[in-house]
Amino acid sequence: MARIVVALGGNALSLDGKASASDQQAVASQTVAELIKLIQAGHDLVVVHGNGPQIGNIILHEEAINTEKVPTMPVDTCGAMSQGQIGYWLQKAFYNQFYQLGINRPVASIVTQVLVDQNDPAFQNPSKPIGPFYTEAEAKELAATKGITVKEDSGRGWRKVIPSPRPIHIVESEFIKLALKKHAILVAAGGGGIPVSYQNGQLSGLEAVIDKDFAAAKLADIIKADTLLILTAVESVKINFGQPDEQSLTKISTKQAAEYIQNNQFGAGSMLPKVEAALQFIGSNKKRRTIITTPQAALAGLKGQAGTTIVL
Repeated sequence: MARIVVALGGNALSLDGKASASDQQAVASQTVAELIKLIQAGHDLVVVHGNGPQIGNIILHEEAINTEKVPTMPVDTCGAMSQGQIGYWLQKAFYNQFYQLGINRPVASIVTQVLVDQNDPAFQNPSKPIGPFYTEAEAKELAATKGITVKEDSGRGWRKVIPSPRPIHIVESEFIKLALKKHAILVAAGGGGIPVSYQNGQLSGLEAVIDKDFAAAKLADIIKADTLLILTAVESVKINFGQPDEQSLTKISTKQAAEYIQNNQFGAGSMLPKVEAALQFIGSNKKRRTIITTPQAALAGLKGQAGTTIVL
């Protein structure tokens, strides 16, 4: 029985731009159906999901109200909201399908705090777009009046940007270890986790977001997982993407992956953090592997029949 941490993209809960709760729950149910195949194969799972579209919608709604009596909630609190929202969808889908299949496994989603370093360089260079789009004039006015950092986002408009520090510890990791001893199926570190740091000996939330692939890699390391399974929209990692000599990678070493990173083969906002997280998780451990593929190919990926496998 392998212990697997699954990193599931937040966009994987949206289909063709449909964003209603019922639409996203339908996609969550489809994804869970693929994950249950891994459980039926005898594996233990912890699911780490993204939350990009979901936290964006929460912040959009918050900003739309934003009155003295109903003020906008800070980003860490919005992240907790998205953890509850998506965690509920996923755990309900597990419960319902377990019942239909006669599987007796406990399942729960955990509101998860992730410790970061207040001195992380990311706090000096906010780069993660979040929330609604603005015109240039609106964005610069917000920057001047509210002291936020704004940047132009890929030709689509201007947005608020916040820091994206690296995780250094999963606060609830001991609870997760205890639950795994009972072979519970867990949803944890949703959206990369709620970023916190210690201030005067107390945990305090931060105006930041954590990349879910790095959070998944950190959690996988802490709980001594065998496999980090990163599920995304493409079946495998590619080099020379979009070029005549485009090539899908099936199995590569961490050394090869590092060379591809050095040669700028992976997009900063897409495949790069996934491959970097893979290298972080594997480190110098020959027993660990990272697989990158789609939810539909997850089981085949574990068998080495699909996706990209990265090993030492």
